[in-house]
Amino acid sequence: QVQLVESGGGLVQPGGSLRLSCAASGISRSIHPMGWYRQALGKQRELVAAITDGGRTMYADSVKGRFTISRDGAKNTVYVQMNSLKPEDTARYYCNIRIDLLDFWGQGTQVTVSS
Repeated sequence: QVQLVESGGGLVQPGGSLRLSCAASGISRSIHPMGWYRQALGKQRELVAAITDGGRTMYADSVKGRFTISRDGAKNTVYVQMNSLKPEDTARYYCNIRIDLLDFWGQGTQVTVSS
């Protein structure tokens, strides 16, 4: 059974930084595309950053230059370093892994940017 466990969320002041982590378990040793999405209150879930199985990265325009996605070597573990956080980054952040065209999700971790 595929499980994703996120960690690293919290309350941070504008301009601050957070690093989210996501570890996948219950899957083979193959590397799969992974990503981070977020959903703010009253809004649709949106892609924040993603990394392909080949290591190519992509970002939403709103986070380019501030967020960096990475993965841990050959493990299905993904991180997102979030710098220069803004109040509009406040949302629940979800980890995603795509295996054979099926999407699996974590339960999410809350990020709140407020003074």
